[in-house]
Amino acid sequence: MPHTYILRCVDGTFYVGSTINLEARLWQHQNGEGADYTKRRLPVQLAWCGEFDRIEDAYDLEKRIQTWSHAKRQAFIEGGFEAVRALSRARRQAR
Repeated sequence: MPHTYILRCVDGTFYVGSTINLEARLWQHQNGEGADYTKRRLPVQLAWCGEFDRIEDAYDLEKRIQTWSHAKRQAFIEGGFEAVRALSRARRQAR
C-alpha cells in the first residue's frame, strides 16, 4: 500500500518521504540505508504516516509537505490539515 510518511530525526528535524512498502522503507532509514539526510541523523522515528490507494497521491502529498516549515509540519503531525489551516490563519492575522 502506498504511504506518505514523516520521520522525526534525532536532531529534531523532519524528513518526508513516500513509498509503496512502509515497513521496508522505515527499516532502510533506521539502518542507514535510506536517504543521505536520515543517514546523518539517526536514529529516526515515525512521526506520521498516511495511506493512499495510488502512489501518485502519496508522492503528491510528500512534495506538498516538503515545502512546509518545521512549525507547519509539527502542526500537521499533531492535528492534521485543520491544524495547518489554523496555523496559517494565525500567522496571517499576526501580520
